Amino acid sequence: MSNSSSITQFLLLAFADTRELQLLHFGLFLGIYLAALLGNALIITAIACDHRLHTPMYFFLLNLSVLDLGSISTTIPKSLAVSLWESRAISYWGCVAQLLFFFFFITAEYFLLTVMAYDRYVAICQPLHYGTLLGSRACVHMAAAAWGSGFLYALLHTANTFSLPLCQGNVLDQFFCEIPQILKLSCSQSYLREVGLLVVSVCLSFGCFVFIVVSYVQIFRAVLRIPSEQGWHKAFSTCLPHLAVVSLFLSTAVFAHLKPPSISSQVLDLVVAVLYSVVPPAVNPLIYSMRNKELKGAVWKLMTR
Repeated sequence: MSNSSSITQFLLLAFADTRELQLLHFGLFLGIYLAALLGNALIITAIACDHRLHTPMYFFLLNLSVLDLGSISTTIPKSLAVSLWESRAISYWGCVAQLLFFFFFITAEYFLLTVMAYDRYVAICQPLHYGTLLGSRACVHMAAAAWGSGFLYALLHTANTFSLPLCQGNVLDQFFCEIPQILKLSCSQSYLREVGLLVVSVCLSFGCFVFIVVSYVQIFRAVLRIPSEQGWHKAFSTCLPHLAVVSLFLSTAVFAHLKPPSISSQVLDLVVAVLYSVVPPAVNPLIYSMRNKELKGAVWKLMTR
């Protein structure tokens, strides 16, 4: 293929060649997808219906659940269709849309996680200023900034990626349209512009990660001064899982997009992609919300109705 204008569709990765393994993949991914849908939908409904949860922390959790639903719904359904009907094709514009929305949701989610770290810092380290610094208008503005920044960032990367000439075929070694896999199809040296954008993205992501770590260092220092052991446990049980998921998401996403070609393999690429695109939306409801007694009570009340 001489250039990207001659490409009308891409071929996604099939997880297995035998029908039995294809059905096994379908069942596994379907179970993960349904669990993510159920967990995040319960959180959204519980927070929206219970007026006691109309606080900044739960407002950001609601936004996080919406972003989780969006990100996992962008990739998993097409992968399920590939396994069920053995049709690997995705249209050119379908691939553009999938890359745009997936990058939008995961970028906005990462910015939102940074905002959530700031929320916990103010709540624990500056509780007397919490109502002033995180009023309803400020929360809406911060959430809107995360969503808007994520969309603009995704639009920039998507437009730049698909403006590159593609002359290495149309087969993607991944179960969804991913920037590194599309760059492999580009002509020699033509991908350096997008690589430069990815490096800038990594620097920005690292800056957010440093902000999160510094926030939690201040939180831990404040918590250690609390004489109550119960207070220690409550703060650490909230903060440590947050840091764990942020670290997993950031490290695997950065590794997927910037790993050297010499260590690239189909199995490694697949495992890394699952770790940053499928695992976080499925486990976030458990880590961020189900450990919270107030939210568990609201969800239980909603289910028993």
